[in-house]
Parts: sequence; structure tokens; C-alpha cells
Amino acid sequence: MCPAGKLLHTSMFFVCVWIAATSAQAQHVLVTIPGPSTTEQIDYYVARGWADREVDPATSCSDREFVRRLYLDLAGRVPTVQETDGFLGDQRDDKRQHLVDALLKSEDHVQHLTDVMDALLMGRTDEDKYAERAAHHWRSYLEEFVRQNRPWNEVAAEILLARPDNQSERGAVWYLYERKNNHQSIAESIAPFFFGLRIECAQCHDHMIVDEIKQSDYWGLVAFFNRGKNTKTKQGPRVVESAIGGFSEFADLTGSSYPNLLSFLGSAPLNEKRPAAGQDQQDLDTLYVSGKPSDAPRVPKFSRRQAFIEKVVTGNRRIALAMVNRVWAMLMGRGIVHPFDEMDSMHPPSHPDLLDQLTIEFINSGYQMRGLIRSIVRSRAYQLSSRQPSGVDDPASFAWYLERPLTAEQMARSVQLTVRGEFKNDAPLLQAFRQQFRDVLPDTFVAPVADALYLSNHPAFDRFIRDSDEPAHLRERVLQQPTHSKRAELLLNTLFHRPPATSEQKAITDFLEQRESNLGSAIDQAIWSMLTSAEFRLNH
Repeated sequence: MCPAGKLLHTSMFFVCVWIAATSAQAQHVLVTIPGPSTTEQIDYYVARGWADREVDPATSCSDREFVRRLYLDLAGRVPTVQETDGFLGDQRDDKRQHLVDALLKSEDHVQHLTDVMDALLMGRTDEDKYAERAAHHWRSYLEEFVRQNRPWNEVAAEILLARPDNQSERGAVWYLYERKNNHQSIAESIAPFFFGLRIECAQCHDHMIVDEIKQSDYWGLVAFFNRGKNTKTKQGPRVVESAIGGFSEFADLTGSSYPNLLSFLGSAPLNEKRPAAGQDQQDLDTLYVSGKPSDAPRVPKFSRRQAFIEKVVTGNRRIALAMVNRVWAMLMGRGIVHPFDEMDSMHPPSHPDLLDQLTIEFINSGYQMRGLIRSIVRSRAYQLSSRQPSGVDDPASFAWYLERPLTAEQMARSVQLTVRGEFKNDAPLLQAFRQQFRDVLPDTFVAPVADALYLSNHPAFDRFIRDSDEPAHLRERVLQQPTHSKRAELLLNTLFHRPPATSEQKAITDFLEQRESNLGSAIDQAIWSMLTSAEFRLNH
């Protein structure tokens, strides 16, 4: 019998076998046999959920659907016609896996995931703020995190400590710095992103519905950061931390007051010595040590932010749990816990065993997001058709692929690529879209009237289509086609990545025939109608 007395299972199965030693004495040897991959575990738990719910899932998506879906999710844009045709012509049985690996290694993936992480961590903002994020290295910091596939727990700690000791980490400061010493705003952004919990409702009282979220959690999280102050230094922007102050009380609805202790989500309150009354400046100097490098701002011997990292963040399973659920939502349309940033007792997971197992695998992988993404997009659930099966109504079953709107960045790249054959990540069209299409992971999708009006009337969008008149642009290539039927075919293949249905081909042909006297304008209108359609604007 194995020493452990049972079969162990993490990412490998371990089996003991007996062999005869040269000494003729029997001894046991531990032999490793590969266990189920993370993708296989996803398939198992999701299929078990279908069985429990007694639902039949959708059929698998076609290769055409898959290649468009994957490019949008991993590269942040639709594929070109050539990329689509190349994938469709690939005869390898495992061509989907090869495409996944290729896109995860691409620079497009770096830029796309950076866009998503920036929007989720920092929120949408005015265009001048995006320029500030780039100028102060926040953007490049996120890019290197994605490019190098750095462990998320290490990056989370750098962002929350905001005390870089080398040039590669300097951009991490901007997460706290941009919030301009608003310590409540800092706490209200940290809790949902890093821990998967919304705590705003606990500002004035214990959460009315979620018993485990207390008012002391809200103010305890504020206290960990309320000694920070934005300061411009020789090394650039820094959030300098004081060794004193920040001692306060909070009052509940009854008027009772309580000390604001350094505690969050059930962690034991930290004992922090309060300075004696009348302590002079010479004594205060003894509370600090020199920063790194030597001309950096000094650091408190007892740093509340450092204590937060060591006592609350490091080893906290919620750091992994929240990221796993968020990545699942990014790729699957909703989290295993929905909404993805309300992972509390009132929002149980749809597949608790799956969430647990993915969290274990994520931790064991060294908190590497690329492997998690790879495992999810290779799963059966990700590769289902978006056609909802008859009689299946619960999206939490993941019995069909959940459609979702393109982000501003996905939309801007895809419009540029299909209309002009190339794209720029900093194009004026992106800036316009980013201000209009602000959602990234909406809990539910309802097309706002303002979005429809924007696409119908905004001069920048209209001008972009009308001014795309160079020989390599779609408008001119359509004009050069010998027949209206060929024009319809090129339009549908370029914009929707599929051949036209007979009815579509006839509708476009009739439309163009009726406007032959001003064919260029008619083609512009046809392109506009397709770009603004649900088929283009949704990932499906």
C-alpha cells in the first residue's frame, strides 16, 4: 500500500507499484501517471452540471464561428479574410489548439488583455487620463505583466504596495496615485477587483443582506491605506506613507462609535502602537527607514500597506478565486459566480466544484493567467454554438455560448481592419469609441439608445467609412468587383466572415442596383449597416 494510504489527485495521479530490488527485497516506487488536464476537468464539471439540470447543450460551433470568436477573445479583433481562410484550410485535427497557442503568443493578445485589465482595474475615463496612464508607465507595466505572463499574486502585491524599488515596477504606483488620496475610493476599488466583493453598502452599517461583510471591513480596508499621500519625487509620482496618523472611529446607524482597526474580511486586527501625545519631530524620525533607492521617500518601520500585503493579501485564496472567476466571465460571458465581483454568500457559484478546482490549478500554476485562459478556450463549453437550445433558459448552465458586445477596443480594431485592412491601437476611432462604449463586462447586455444614436449619427464614424477610399480599402475593392453579386459576396465575407445566404445576396444586389447612379455612396451605406448590425457588434 502507498505510504499515503490512498490515491492522491492534484494535477497528476500518483500510483504506487511494487518492484523487486536487486537485494531480493521488495520496495515500493512512486510512479506518476498524467491526470486529467484543466480543460478536461472543465469539461467534466460543466457536463455534470448539464446532467444535474437535465439539459442538452448546444452543438459545437463551426470553424468559422470559432476562429472569429477566438480572435476577438484573445487578439481583441476579428480575423482577416486571409486568417479565416488559412484556419478553415488547415487539415490538422488539433488546429484549434494550435490557433489558441499562436494567439496567446501574439502581441495582439498582449495589447488586448492589457486593455481589458486597464479598464477593469482603473475604469473608463477621459482621454487625457489615458495619456497620463501611458506617460507614467502604468500602461507599459500592464503590458509587461501580460507579455511575461508574470504571476498575478506578485503583480497584485506590487500594485497595492505601490512602492517600486526598480524601474520595471514604477508603473504600479499609478493604481493608487490616480485615485488622488481618496482612501474610500481606493478601498471600494480594491475589494471587488482583488477580492471579488463589493463593500460599498457597508460604509454606514453592516451589509444588510450579506452577513459576512461588516462595517468594520469597510473602514478597516480604508485604514490600511489612509496614511498614503500622493507626492511628486525625483523618481516620479509616489504614494508616500506616513508613520503616524490615520487613527479614527466610525459610527453605525445607532450613533455608536468604534475604533477603526486594521482588519479586513475576518483577519485578526493588527496591534499598532499609537504615538504618545507630544512626541517631537526627532522622535518621529526614528519611526522611518530610508527608501530604495537611497533618494526615494523614506518608509515607515511599520507600514500599514506592507502589513496589508503580508497579513491579508499573501496566501489569501480570494486573490486567486476572484481572478479565476473574472477570467471565466471574460471568456464565457458571465462568471461561475454572477455578478463576477459579488462573490458573497448571497451569490453562490453555479459550479462550486469547478470554481474550486480552477482556483487550485491557478495557484499551482504560479498564478499564471495564460494557462488559465488556454484551458478555458480549449474547453467544450467555450466551443459551443451561440444558438440557445430549445427549452434551456438558464445562462448559468453554460449550455450555449453567451453572446456579448464587443468592447470599444475590439470594435475600433475590427472596424479599422475590415474597412481599411489594417489598424492602429491608438487611432482616433478608438478614442471616440472608448468614450461611447464604456462597458467591458456588463452584468447584462441591453443595447443603450445612446449607442444606437451614436452609430447612426456620429460624424467621426460616418467620416471614417466615407474617407476609406484608397485602393486597398474595402469600399474601393467592392467597387472594382464585376457584378453586384460579387460585391455582396465580398462585403459579407469581409465583414461577417461567411458567404452570403441567398436572401442576403439578393437584398444587397437589389439595393445596389437601385442606386447605381451613386454606387460609392450606396456601398458606404451597405458597409455602415453591416458594421452596426448585431452580427458584427457581438461576439457570438
